Amino acid sequence: MTTKLPALQQWVDEVAARTQPDAIHWCTGTEDEYQDLMELMVAEGTMAPLNPDSYPNCYLHLSDPSDVARVEHLTFVCTEAQEDAGPNNNWMSPAEGHARVDALFEGAMRGRMMYVIPYCMGPIDSPYSRCGVEITDSKYVVANMKLMTRMGTAALERIEQEGSFVRGLHSTGDLDPDKRFIMHFPDELTIKSIGSGYGGNALLGKKCHALRIASHQAREEGWLAEHMMIMGIESPEGETHYIACAFPSACGKTNLAMLIPPHSMPGWKIHTLGDDIAWLHFDDEGQLRAINPESGYFGVVPGTNKKTNENAFNMITHDAIFTNVGRTIDNEPWWEGKQNGEPAYDWRGQEYDGSEGKAAHPNSRFTVAATNNPSYSSLADAPEGVPISAIVFGGRRKRLAPLVYEAKNWQHGVLVGASVGSETTAAAIGEVGVIRRDPMAMKPFCGYNFGDYWQHWLSLAEKSDRLPRIFHVNWFRQDDDGNFLWPGFGENLRVLKWIIDRCENRVGARETPVGYLPEPSDIDTSELDVPAEIMRELTSIDVEHWQIENQHFAEYLDGFGDRVPQALRDEQQRVAMELEKIALKTA
Repeated sequence: MTTKLPALQQWVDEVAARTQPDAIHWCTGTEDEYQDLMELMVAEGTMAPLNPDSYPNCYLHLSDPSDVARVEHLTFVCTEAQEDAGPNNNWMSPAEGHARVDALFEGAMRGRMMYVIPYCMGPIDSPYSRCGVEITDSKYVVANMKLMTRMGTAALERIEQEGSFVRGLHSTGDLDPDKRFIMHFPDELTIKSIGSGYGGNALLGKKCHALRIASHQAREEGWLAEHMMIMGIESPEGETHYIACAFPSACGKTNLAMLIPPHSMPGWKIHTLGDDIAWLHFDDEGQLRAINPESGYFGVVPGTNKKTNENAFNMITHDAIFTNVGRTIDNEPWWEGKQNGEPAYDWRGQEYDGSEGKAAHPNSRFTVAATNNPSYSSLADAPEGVPISAIVFGGRRKRLAPLVYEAKNWQHGVLVGASVGSETTAAAIGEVGVIRRDPMAMKPFCGYNFGDYWQHWLSLAEKSDRLPRIFHVNWFRQDDDGNFLWPGFGENLRVLKWIIDRCENRVGARETPVGYLPEPSDIDTSELDVPAEIMRELTSIDVEHWQIENQHFAEYLDGFGDRVPQALRDEQQRVAMELEKIALKTA
């Protein structure tokens, strides 16, 4: 198999000449091809089948211990002008970036098969989808791309029809951390990754294409490529609203996407369209519609159990790839927080006795097709996408942010998204309690200067008068003893119901300088043990704390210099003045 597209064939030939593989395989995306790959990896010892009775068609892959996570410090955006990449990215000039990695690709695939993976991010027949081709020498990458994307013959046919595609070149190289780079060339729609086999660095359709390169494409073409999950919320009356939510890591994005309604809210249903990435385009009527460019999940597995995420727990019991988890004596996967079984072997493949840390790596993963999810929505394959009623931002704040509030308008909503932050925990590197700014949850993934990115967001107000409403949620408010004030998990549906009611103008709100807050009684707490005084605390703001927060955000904006849109600075100043007025009244 080859291709009818000369530009693609020429590129494949050039890569082969440089990397010198033993042979070339064009991936078809069939189930037989997938099973053949798994059998090859089992024979090589890089993949191990798990218990066929309890985990049918599931496999375990153990990474090199030096290669278990994304490497942000080795990830570069290569633009001619450094200010175009912005202070939110590591920068290298395109000429230097190509020279650095091309030298490492010389002969890198000798003794290996070179796989050519045509793939489509999004439904094959959607006008909102975009295609790419990844060339790799990793069977693990091919198997994961099969689960994560629409990969193979159908994607190649679309690429040949359109004549354009994102180019992704990957080799595991010799896994030397000193020879590891993930380079993005947005103006060339090209990605080059070498020295890592870890998913976030090697599955080039995921963060590299679907966010860093796609965010650049989206700005050029007038849409949004965002680190957001997409969910449908169906009421007992059969009314369904779709929302897109952006949370930084460790803020419960996947859990919310697969939420199971509590018993106290009978008749409500959740439909999961995606847990990680959303592409949002305008339709002909000015409605913002979303597709999930992925077709699978590459999720963090520690902490997944029947309480935290029953749907995720159930969906990874068959046809899944586990990476860097532990293993029981019965050859079942094991991870911290699983709540059943005991580890016999750790993520390095060694006998586990508890003296060498955790049995599963904290960043251990599962890869599984989205159709495995019990709450999967077939609309994830709808070419037209789904209409978005609300965009929801969230962070992890102990004291500052209320349980939920609504932005006053689109411009204010951009400020709400741009100011997203989370307090560092003991699991994070650095001082505990420090605010880590993560605008729109895109800090590691925006492919260009955040100042220009915020301007792009603001510009959408000129394109439509039907933009979604914007909200902020915070499930993580705590009391003085560190106890969470809100029960979270399935009960978060109560907050989503208020958001939907606001979108339909069915419920009022109190205006404050930071946005519209619910009345405590407007969040349904029936059958919950949440006292009235706690609800008052969860739906109120501390003006002094917000003044400090707003000033810190102003200083953060200063780091982007004259690239910050004046409208965003004006919005920050407006909030500052409103907070000051209230502070003077209550002084």
